[in-house]
Amino acid sequence: MDELTDYAGDDFYCDVALRRIPELRVVAETERVLAFQHTRPFWPEHVVVIPKRHLASLITVTAADEADLRELLAVIRSVAAEVTERLGAARVLTNLGDYQDSKHLHVHVSSGPALRPGP
Repeated sequence: MDELTDYAGDDFYCDVALRRIPELRVVAETERVLAFQHTRPFWPEHVVVIPKRHLASLITVTAADEADLRELLAVIRSVAAEVTERLGAARVLTNLGDYQDSKHLHVHVSSGPALRPGP
């Protein structure tokens, strides 16, 4: 997490990576990736998977981010497989541009009907 030594505290997912969110329920963790239950879920099963290092978006990553992306995809695959096995189905979603509220790459793994209207 050396990239966050000068972090100003204005990115929710960087706060998550630094474990500044007390209600965080971790599902999986590797050296580069953290998966946790969404703090305000949209679906009955709603896991968010993030790279610990700040990457703004799926469309802004570069070849220098390859190790982070490989590990991110491996964790997404593992979480999605577990959700699918347990609940019979899963969706994997990321938002881009104006649909991306937080400008830190994050992927939702979810299952079940919407609990409330989406953004």
